[in-house]
Amino acid sequence: MKKHILLLLFTCFTMIAFGQTELRNLTVENLSNPIGIGVKTPRFSWKLVSSKRNVKQAAYEIQVKEGKNTVWASGKVASEASIFTKYAGSPLVSNAKYIWQVRVWDNQGKTSKWATASFGTALLHSNEWKATWIGSGLKSDTVNGVVPMFRKSFLANKKIASAKVYVTSRGLYEVQINGKRMGDSYLSPGWTSYDKHLQYQTYDVSNLLSEGKNAIGVLLGSGWYRSRLGWENKQNIYGKETGLLFQMVIKYADGTTETVVSDTSWKASNSHITYSEIYNGEVQDARLEQKNYSVASFDDSKWSTVVSKDFPTNYITAAINEPIRKHENLKPIAVLTSPKGETILDFGQNLAGWVKVSVQGKAGDIIKLSHVEMLDKKGTPYFENLRSAKAQAIYTLSGNGIETFEPHFTTFGFRYVKVEGITGKINPDDFTAIALYSDIKKTGAFETSNAYINKLQSNIRWSQRGNFLDVPTDCPQRDERLGWTGDAEVFSRTAAYNFNVDQFFAKWLIDVAADQKENGAVPFVIPNALKGSFFDMPVGAAGWSDASIIIPYNMYVSFGDKEVVERQYPSMKAYLNYVRGAAKNDLWNTGFQFADWLSYRVDDSKGMIGMKSAITDNYLVAQCFYAYNTEIMIKAATLLGKTDEVQEYQSLLERVKKAFQTEYMTASGKLISETQTAYILALQFDMLPENLRAQAVERLVKNIEGYEYHLTTGFLGTPFLNPVLTRFGRNDVAYKLLLQDTYPSWLYPIKAHGATTIWERWDSMKPDGTFQDPSMTSFNHYAYGAVGDWMYRTIAGIDTKEAEGAGYKSIIIKPEIGGNLTYAKGSLETNYGLVSSSWRIENNKFILDVEVPANTNATIEFPTNKIETIKENKAVLNAKTKTVGSGKYHFEMEL
Repeated sequence: MKKHILLLLFTCFTMIAFGQTELRNLTVENLSNPIGIGVKTPRFSWKLVSSKRNVKQAAYEIQVKEGKNTVWASGKVASEASIFTKYAGSPLVSNAKYIWQVRVWDNQGKTSKWATASFGTALLHSNEWKATWIGSGLKSDTVNGVVPMFRKSFLANKKIASAKVYVTSRGLYEVQINGKRMGDSYLSPGWTSYDKHLQYQTYDVSNLLSEGKNAIGVLLGSGWYRSRLGWENKQNIYGKETGLLFQMVIKYADGTTETVVSDTSWKASNSHITYSEIYNGEVQDARLEQKNYSVASFDDSKWSTVVSKDFPTNYITAAINEPIRKHENLKPIAVLTSPKGETILDFGQNLAGWVKVSVQGKAGDIIKLSHVEMLDKKGTPYFENLRSAKAQAIYTLSGNGIETFEPHFTTFGFRYVKVEGITGKINPDDFTAIALYSDIKKTGAFETSNAYINKLQSNIRWSQRGNFLDVPTDCPQRDERLGWTGDAEVFSRTAAYNFNVDQFFAKWLIDVAADQKENGAVPFVIPNALKGSFFDMPVGAAGWSDASIIIPYNMYVSFGDKEVVERQYPSMKAYLNYVRGAAKNDLWNTGFQFADWLSYRVDDSKGMIGMKSAITDNYLVAQCFYAYNTEIMIKAATLLGKTDEVQEYQSLLERVKKAFQTEYMTASGKLISETQTAYILALQFDMLPENLRAQAVERLVKNIEGYEYHLTTGFLGTPFLNPVLTRFGRNDVAYKLLLQDTYPSWLYPIKAHGATTIWERWDSMKPDGTFQDPSMTSFNHYAYGAVGDWMYRTIAGIDTKEAEGAGYKSIIIKPEIGGNLTYAKGSLETNYGLVSSSWRIENNKFILDVEVPANTNATIEFPTNKIETIKENKAVLNAKTKTVGSGKYHFEMEL
């Protein structure tokens, strides 16, 4: 025993002393040990970890095996590439499990141990679907009718080695096998442009099956497929009939296989869910529940036979993104009584999800939960901003002891819940609010010495959680909840700091291309649930439709994922061509525009005394975004080696800027719109001649001073406000705007009204405690949270170089101090590992700690002009900047 302990200690000591490189976080297609990828040439990534400095990968070797057979041996490849290395072996087969391992050689002569992970394939060819679409055939199975149940029993008369299920639906499915729920995902298969793009999910159900009799049970809700979407009460947008497609492949111990599929041998019946709809909520009657309907012994003799459907399968693909899962559980922080005597639970946090409740009562008792975001200043639940969404969960008790309820196929946006139907004193422990959102992994952390800024960061993160339910929505509560492209576009870079959203956006961008118009215009919401409405126009709008160009490139910059740009490039190009066609002489001054949506208006909250509305010319905004799109297309074409198109777009960009200067600028550089947004966009996208930019900055600053250091920007100006000020040396003004706590500002909702998420309007609740126009007042709307990007990049100082180091291969550490902050720290789990920047000020001394992951480098720029005082540990640097390799670094300097 002593020998073993000594050997272990010696091994650990040796690894620490000699800094052996380890490999961690192995992923395939951005997923850890996925079981159902549908990619024929998947991409492998891994992270190097070493306690030594300046470690880089010099070479790698990958081996992939199926069973005992090696299907790919890369051999030793001299390369630093450790992310998105593409498979190059024998063709993968469907429904198989592969073990892969990787080792690396570093630049210091060390070889890592082999690191091992796995991945499984789904159905790699569409003709491998043996299942057929089935519908319930029940008369009650309508958009607002009873949720149907499906059932199938079967025999497995051999010892089972493994089993997988491939399943999707037109609607939302929930599966049980032998009385146990399959998987931990919710609202599957998610929301896509169902008539053009439908994903299926893969589940390992080996532990749910048993030798002998087995049974499958499925609930199938209307979900996004046929519930009404949007505010015009349009239902059945993708079809009137839901459907199930289910295929289970069982592998027996003797090497044989058996397939169980959806077909007309299945049966159907009504469930106890008598109503389920995205906006209105769900109604359940426990007295109607057919318990144990998914166990083999259940008597289904009174169930009816299902009907087959000829729905297509040619565009069904394996899911590439993370499913929606349950996350935070919150208990009420207070039980309140409104002036009307209503009982209200306060969960302390605005979130998207639902409430799980355990109650006891008589058969026929009805419990009603009504969800709202806010109480008015009298303490009454504020339902008006839900518009026509009822947002209720209604449960009828069976009377059989303690009963537990939660919804299946709906969600709510709420902080408060009005409870009806419970007699006597409510026990808050009987209620749990559960947050639901896509299972994107947290990557960023950010904190400062200012509690309000920390709360702002928390609110940004919670709004992202509440609106990243398979689709990046605008809000989670009212009769909307749509994938507005403008909201997603302005927030995408901030989103990529907080969470790993590479696959989340990759999936959504497929629908962007699928719903793109023939002329290249991109709808304002994706999936395009507004078909046939006023907003379903064959035109593009600046800042909205160009999410098709901006987001793919942002994902490349944030994650180093070139394939997203490759796949989306035809869509990106088609949209730019649309804009070129809509423009006249390179001036985009036609068509509908949202422009700087929800910018400051005097009539909002009665305005600030003596101030004027900050309305920016619609087409000035459009021209700036025309340039922005063109600039990104230059970068994308360069990335993909499209030399001719690079030259074409460079020439176009020059003409677009010249047209801007002719149309919107005087000879002295004054813009036709004297607003913050006008100058911000003109400066951000270099629309002004270089010799006129300084005066533009002064005009911008004077405007901000004229509004007493309040911002007046809307959705399109806000993301660039602080970055422009920082870029042009006015970080002092940027910090004043960030720390402003009266309306309009980022901190006003927090300080005045205790906001826990980002609001749609700067004054969704006005200073006097009344509400903005309820027709468009959301309290969970992440667009203005786009300032989070600046907070990470400027306060913590963490950024990446685009051209030579996207995805944090080449890192920038450049903290900018201000706002009387005494410390700030930020970190980001990149595809290479953890980057962190932590600084504090003590006795006029600036102390900076930096961590750089292996296989990368970082350029650190110090926020002092006293270069002679900059020290790393005790060594004087005598330089304003320092480029370092991986490792942990400690710097001190005088300010």
